Amino acid sequence: MSHTFFCQICNNGPPKRFETAVSAVEAAVGNGYAWLHYGGPSRKELSGLVELLGLHSLSIEDCLDDNQVPKIEDFPDNTFILFNIFEYKRCILEVGEINMFIGDKFFVSISHLNSMQRPYLDDIQRIVEKNIEGVQQGPSYLMYLILDYIVDHKFVAIEAIEDELDDVEGVLIAEPASFKPAELIRFRRYLLRLRKSLFHEREILNKICRKDCRFISEQSIYHYRDIYDHLVRFYELTESYRDIVTGLMEMYLSMLNNEMARAANETNMTVRRLTLITTIFMPLTLLAGIGGMSEWSMITGPDNWRVSYPAFMLGMVFLGLASYSFLSRLDRKRAGPKRIRHR
Repeated sequence: MSHTFFCQICNNGPPKRFETAVSAVEAAVGNGYAWLHYGGPSRKELSGLVELLGLHSLSIEDCLDDNQVPKIEDFPDNTFILFNIFEYKRCILEVGEINMFIGDKFFVSISHLNSMQRPYLDDIQRIVEKNIEGVQQGPSYLMYLILDYIVDHKFVAIEAIEDELDDVEGVLIAEPASFKPAELIRFRRYLLRLRKSLFHEREILNKICRKDCRFISEQSIYHYRDIYDHLVRFYELTESYRDIVTGLMEMYLSMLNNEMARAANETNMTVRRLTLITTIFMPLTLLAGIGGMSEWSMITGPDNWRVSYPAFMLGMVFLGLASYSFLSRLDRKRAGPKRIRHR
């Protein structure tokens, strides 16, 4: 199915379709204006507009480039406007391009293709048919309808990002151990792209509202002011979302540090217990090793082992308890000054 069509927007009556752009432009000379719409066009299709409508060849090159920033360029016979459209599906942000040329007797709209190989302005013809009375007022009102369609898509995409950001915040608070910080980095990258696009688009609408573009009628300026207000609000939302992402990243790092500190404290307590046990048993092990050499004969000889070894064992028990008591007292004295300083 072709996504390219050529229409004559008459002053009265429904639009008329034509097979070629030349026919639509010639028909619009005495009645209304021509609307030439292209969906994913080739270089050959757009190159003919240079001679037909007097469009600048550099603007045609910009229409074929997917990495241009939003901008507005004024020429003697037309104005070129490049806008971005947002789509957010399956956690992936798509930033597409919509190119527009507006003149006294024509309007050209060029829609790039999305990831599904469909034009971003796939439903624009149906929307124009519903607002045919307004479109008959001139090309500036038709451009307003397209910009309004783009702004609606921006709102849907930004709202989807906001909802997903709320879910990520809930996961971070509920399960910090299983949280993936790459999600926050992805949001930060998306918000930077949105901010960059909205910044330039806000400047475009600012110029239009200042009446810098002579092809925008006085009556339609009020509609463009409404779009400008939406873009300003979206720009502020992206700024607030960037602050939220930064706060979530700091929260994640803080929670991660707390987990690491708690694990370190538990390790220290375990090492401390093992050190205490080792300190108590080291002298006992030394005595047991000396006393146990050559069976029982090393200490008292074979005649007194029944008395000497129980006494030796009791002495080891007493020595162990004395060591434990001494180490505990040292630990309490060491901890006392710390508590006083904390108070």
